[in-house]
Amino acid sequence: MFLSELIPVEKAHKIIAENQKIMPTEVIKLEKAHKRVNFHEFISQHSSPPFDRSAMDGYAVKAQDTFGSSPSNPAHMGVVDRIGAGDWSSVKLQSGQAVKIATGAPIPEGADAVVMEEYTYENNDKLDVLATLSPGENVSYVGEDISKGDKVLEPGKVLRPQELAMIASAGYSEVEVYKKPRVGVIVTGNELVDPNFHLEGAQVINSNQYALRALVESSMADCEVTHCRDNVDLMEEAISQAVEKYDVIITTGGTAISKGDVVVDTVDKLGQVLIHGVAVRPGKPVGFGMVVEKPVFMLSGYPVAAMVLFDVFVRPYLLRMQNINYEHRLVKRMAQKKVPSNLGRTDFIRAIADDKSVYPVLSKGSGVIRAMVESNAYLVIEENQEGVGEGEECDVILFDSFKV
Repeated sequence: MFLSELIPVEKAHKIIAENQKIMPTEVIKLEKAHKRVNFHEFISQHSSPPFDRSAMDGYAVKAQDTFGSSPSNPAHMGVVDRIGAGDWSSVKLQSGQAVKIATGAPIPEGADAVVMEEYTYENNDKLDVLATLSPGENVSYVGEDISKGDKVLEPGKVLRPQELAMIASAGYSEVEVYKKPRVGVIVTGNELVDPNFHLEGAQVINSNQYALRALVESSMADCEVTHCRDNVDLMEEAISQAVEKYDVIITTGGTAISKGDVVVDTVDKLGQVLIHGVAVRPGKPVGFGMVVEKPVFMLSGYPVAAMVLFDVFVRPYLLRMQNINYEHRLVKRMAQKKVPSNLGRTDFIRAIADDKSVYPVLSKGSGVIRAMVESNAYLVIEENQEGVGEGEECDVILFDSFKV
């Protein structure tokens, strides 16, 4: 039986960080790369735009031909060509001439401005220009966005739609990214059943499987969930199979520190338990170990404790596996109610926070899911604090800050 010892949250983070794994990379099509993390920097193979182009539908002209033009004194020109996006005009524009042009089409040689169609009147290739233009007006010049040879993206960037557009503009259709961690969640407990309308005896609905799957996926990882009964042989088989198939294993339930536990003892038998018991609320029986070089997070079976412990310990690990330098982002808010705490323990209190204040959502236990539903933040009370007083500034982690 593994003997547990409560350790500070900071020490637990340090032990977990010492066993951090980084995923290998793979090359994928750009259309599959949304919210993946790029491995290489990108050097543009093109200038964007690749030529001087029109920023408007209108007419390409020489700006000096429009000087002094107005609705009462229009400039008169002849339309000598018409080009749409994707077309190219071979006309070399002379003074007094104009080319009808679509947004995005190349500016013809000799033109240096585009007059918006709204400020013109055309009849039988005769054009009246009703506005004065400056050279360069409504023209996007070659390389205005990026130039060939520019570094357009650093390694380690989570690829959003705008980064995908930049990579494409630079000429790439594939990208090397970190692989998504494959996470196996093993939910333990003889009492657990799938959702249904009729519970019998001591049956409890297995809500953790849905919460943890969503939490893993919100950390940009893939997830599969299995259920295992509280049986030593079944647990040993489940964890042995999991370490062969997945990059990370998460278990819930059966982590009590008062006696021997099937999950902790199994991990200790197959590998090494590095943490069992952290001075944290909720979920102090949390454990962490390594089996065949695979990290195993052992979370409480209580739904709220499992969710909090995931956010505190597992989420940073999964993101760092993908080379995302994630740290919890603490912000300051004013507590609107007194919240007691014990010295020597870090509390993560479910709370509602706005731009200035935070309101604790107090509950009586680690299984009260409603407290999480009503919250949008954690009020964090560090181990050296004896609670937070009403009107006192305190640390808060906003749930929105988990997004990357």
